[in-house]
Amino acid sequence: MSSTDNKNDNIDNVLADICANCGKGEENTHSLKACTACRMVKYCNRECQIAHRPQHKKECKKRAAELHDELLFKRPPPENEDCTICFLTMPSIHTGRTYQTCCGKMLCSGCIHAPVYDDQGNEVNNEICPFCRTPETRSNKEHIERLNKRMEAGDCRAFCHIGYYYYEGTYGFPRDYTKALELWHTAGEHGSATSYFNIATAYYSGIGVIADTKKAVHYTELAAMRGCIGARYKLGFDEENKGNMDRAIKHYMIAVESGHGDSLTGIKELYADKHATKEDYANALRARQVHLSDIKSEQRDNAASTKDSNYIDY
Repeated sequence: MSSTDNKNDNIDNVLADICANCGKGEENTHSLKACTACRMVKYCNRECQIAHRPQHKKECKKRAAELHDELLFKRPPPENEDCTICFLTMPSIHTGRTYQTCCGKMLCSGCIHAPVYDDQGNEVNNEICPFCRTPETRSNKEHIERLNKRMEAGDCRAFCHIGYYYYEGTYGFPRDYTKALELWHTAGEHGSATSYFNIATAYYSGIGVIADTKKAVHYTELAAMRGCIGARYKLGFDEENKGNMDRAIKHYMIAVESGHGDSLTGIKELYADKHATKEDYANALRARQVHLSDIKSEQRDNAASTKDSNYIDY
């Protein structure tokens, strides 16, 4: 490293340890607090931050938007972990997986429908959980009891399910939008991307809450950053409607990589309208093919051909 580089680094370090408004260093104050929006400057107190706001506002807003986009367009973790039994990538379509209220595991429909054998190799009644061997529930009451136990264990999917039952007024629950949103907030804090998207949908529609587009977008982004491909597609669709085609393609591509068919269609249509390049469409097709290859198995193909493979993950 050159002496000039060292000098610049030293200058940056000095600037980082002084108040952007009054110029006092950290040794002259109890502590310096960084601007929470942009993290570029520090202040010794709130009064200095307010005084410096007029000249900092434009730069702060620009950098805050850049930081936000870095997080928003970062490839998220998958919303669903690999199947606990076959260890294959979980299908994106909800009928390809199911949540087991007995053990809290998410299993693919291929493993759910696969024959179950005893230790002698004989096929046995498969109306048990393929993972923990607990018999299937026989009543709504038993189903709810298991979900309550899963909530006690902090299982985000259990909170999400019960929230959905309150929202729809099903499984013997009264329709209670406030309770539903409360449970979805808890589920989101525990890691449920779907719950954040459910909250966003409520704010978009104004059902159970006062319609609020700003809050709807906020929760849609939270869901997308947690891996919800439905939320990611929604963001892409909205950006396309605004004419922000580059941003729309970014959102669609992230969703396509997780197997979202409608997002692939979105990129295809943008390509047909000359808003996306041939390379964009080719990359989307390749990403879709990789996903299909990752999720394919003979057991899943057999499950898809059955009439009772309608497992839903809310």
